[in-house]
Amino acid sequence: MSSDDEASEEVSRTLDEAFQLLIVTWNVATAEPPEDVTSLLQLDVQPPADLYVIGLQEVNASPVKFISDLLVEDTWSHVFMDTLGPRGFVKVTSMRMQGLLLLFFSKQCHLPFIRNIQTTYTRTGFFGYWGNKGGVTVRFSFYGHMVCFLNCHLAAHVNYALQRVDEIEYILETQDFDISDTPHIRDHKVVFWFGDLNFRIADHGLHFLRSSINGGRLNLLWNKDQLTMMKKKEAFLQEFDEGALNFKPTYKFDRNSETYDTSGKKRKPAWTDRILWRIKPKTLPLEDDDEKALTSTDDVLDEYPLLVSQDKYTSDMSYGVSDHKPVIAAFSLEVRKCFDTPLVHVSPLGAWSADQDALLNYTIPEDFMSSTWDWIGLYKVGFKSAFDYETFVWVREEELPETNEVIQLSVDKDEIPLLGGLYVLGYYSTNMQSIIGLSVNFQVSSKRAVMEGLVPENINGLN
Repeated sequence: MSSDDEASEEVSRTLDEAFQLLIVTWNVATAEPPEDVTSLLQLDVQPPADLYVIGLQEVNASPVKFISDLLVEDTWSHVFMDTLGPRGFVKVTSMRMQGLLLLFFSKQCHLPFIRNIQTTYTRTGFFGYWGNKGGVTVRFSFYGHMVCFLNCHLAAHVNYALQRVDEIEYILETQDFDISDTPHIRDHKVVFWFGDLNFRIADHGLHFLRSSINGGRLNLLWNKDQLTMMKKKEAFLQEFDEGALNFKPTYKFDRNSETYDTSGKKRKPAWTDRILWRIKPKTLPLEDDDEKALTSTDDVLDEYPLLVSQDKYTSDMSYGVSDHKPVIAAFSLEVRKCFDTPLVHVSPLGAWSADQDALLNYTIPEDFMSSTWDWIGLYKVGFKSAFDYETFVWVREEELPETNEVIQLSVDKDEIPLLGGLYVLGYYSTNMQSIIGLSVNFQVSSKRAVMEGLVPENINGLN
């Protein structure tokens, strides 16, 4: 290898960066959340991921409960926000359709590089008129890579395997987005499909199922798993990858136990809860006009590759509020960033204090779809969502800014938190529905708070 080739390879390596993604799927069977979801998010056994995606099914959707959840965050969202917020994660967006709930959290530092966020849903219950079954989707670009997350709850019962296949095919074909290069789910560079897919284990009797599970011989059940069987028949399902089912079937359990169903129905255990992924094929015409599928991770074919590898695929048997056990998958996303510059630069000017009006400035390095309805929020570090601000100011309202123009805004001292602390400024785009620029963390202090006895004069050894 020549020195030029070595230098080129070294540059190529520096352009790639690995991000950690954790996906959780759980049919919660209308239960209220447990007090502690640390284990569920694997925070007790591994460092925090970069992105968390949580798909829930059968969230309590009684009419009164559902209407109240539209007005305020539901209890499940709260428990995840309260767990991840103090660790530096922000809820970017969510999607709810009756009992289906999809939550997306990101590490704060990635927020300016998550763009083109869109959500949608598809009903498949009662011939498409009822949302107890179907799929909810969140899609966005991550450092320029189009990714899509689909949370499904498909038709139940062992005899409806073909209907389940029809439902997911219908969802994949009919959901669309207002993005020209990714109008449908399968147009995205990577799709993660998960949920209570309700595929069962066919043919085997209850005694054989339970003895195989208790004896740790899960491999005896794999070839009769309906999803595995259907993948051999359906070409579109073969595009999805899945890790080995090396964890016990996650349905159906007596609540608050690790004992499979002892009720009169005695439901057969099954891997109903699954997490799969699909890399978009890249097609190239051959000389005989056939097409050869190549993954978009090929460096030669793609200047900005995305490589997906699964690091963990498991369940957590310790949670018993539902008759399902949650399933967890950890992924590494090796990405060559299409860009690493935020659309807006925002920063505080001088010292910020509740004793006087404060100043900030922002600039827009490149043109984007800005709006006079955009605003800049003051967030306490550890904030939970884009709307969890202490105060905000509208961007300049008279006219849209010129490229690289420095714009200065003032924040009234009475709007600045009296108790102070560590804060960050975030530029929120109404068109993009996301924070697209963040300042560095900075300290807000106040002499008034000391004078009024709200805080001691000496904090952490500092006056």
